Parts: sequence; C-alpha cells; structure tokens
Amino acid sequence: MKKIILLIVLVVAPLVSKAQSVFDKFEDMDDVTTVVVNKRMFELFVHIDSDDPDAKRLMDMVKSLQGLKLFTTENEKIAKDMSATVSKYIKTGKLEELMRVKDKDANIKFYIKEGKDKDHVKELLMYIEGISDVHIKGREVESVLLSIVGDIDLNQIGELTKAMNLPSELNNVQNK
Repeated sequence: MKKIILLIVLVVAPLVSKAQSVFDKFEDMDDVTTVVVNKRMFELFVHIDSDDPDAKRLMDMVKSLQGLKLFTTENEKIAKDMSATVSKYIKTGKLEELMRVKDKDANIKFYIKEGKDKDHVKELLMYIEGISDVHIKGREVESVLLSIVGDIDLNQIGELTKAMNLPSELNNVQNK
C-alpha cells in the first residue's frame, strides 16, 4: 500500500508543480517577450504609503491580484500556437467572451472567468492577433496575450491599465 501511495505522489507531483498556467510554455521561447508579475510583487505595492485617495484605491485593487502574464511575439508560428492555446484554454477553463473588437489593424478579444458577483471576475484574458504596423522596440508585433488573475473588479480596470501601462482597450471592459 505504501508503494502505491508513493508511486501516485511521484506521478502527480510534477503535474501539480507545473500546473501554473497553460501559457507558461511561451516564457522560454526566444521570439516571445514576456512580462510576469506574481502575487508577491502586488503585495509589495500595498506597502507603499500614500495619502492620495486614488493611490489608496489602486492599492486596494492591486492587493486582490494574484498574477499578471503578458506575452508578445512577432513570430507567426508562435502566434498560431498562442491562438490555438488560447482557444483550447477558453473551452477547458470555461471562460466566456466579454467583448471583441475587429478592425483592419487587429482582432482583440476579451474573456472572463466568473467571480463572486457580476462586477468581479477571477480572470481577465485579452488576446490580440492580426496586428499590423505596431512596433515595440523595433520589433513588429504579431500577437499579444494578457492574463490577469485574482479578484478583479471590472469597474476599476481603467485605473489598473493606467497605473501599469497596460493596453488602453482594457478601459472599455466593464460588465454594466
């Protein structure tokens, strides 16, 4: 019996420790620019002392976040992989489409995972593909993937986008 339990632990442990995110595979790719902000970094923001009421509201919102991951690529093959990974994740993670924007320059899609009420979500996922004429540090961006996880108040997304210099399209994401 002990051998069976030990075998199960040895088989399951690697799966549990690597179950961070389906998007982690993009972190180590050469043609992917990655920004990852973990819960500990958000906790450090909370310790910033300020008398500014706007800063205090931002700190209250930030302390409820668990993580932020941003991936960009100019590589078409990786962009296709991102698109396929996002599609699969939306189905298996039970995310619902919140909004989409399509114009000649890009397709932008927002997805959410339900939270504690209609104004809160557990995850906000943004995927942009088909980008044309966008350059970041001399690189032409093909796709952008952004995942924010935590207790996210959709009414306060605008403040977060300004403070963290995130894509301005997130300002339009409100569940009203």
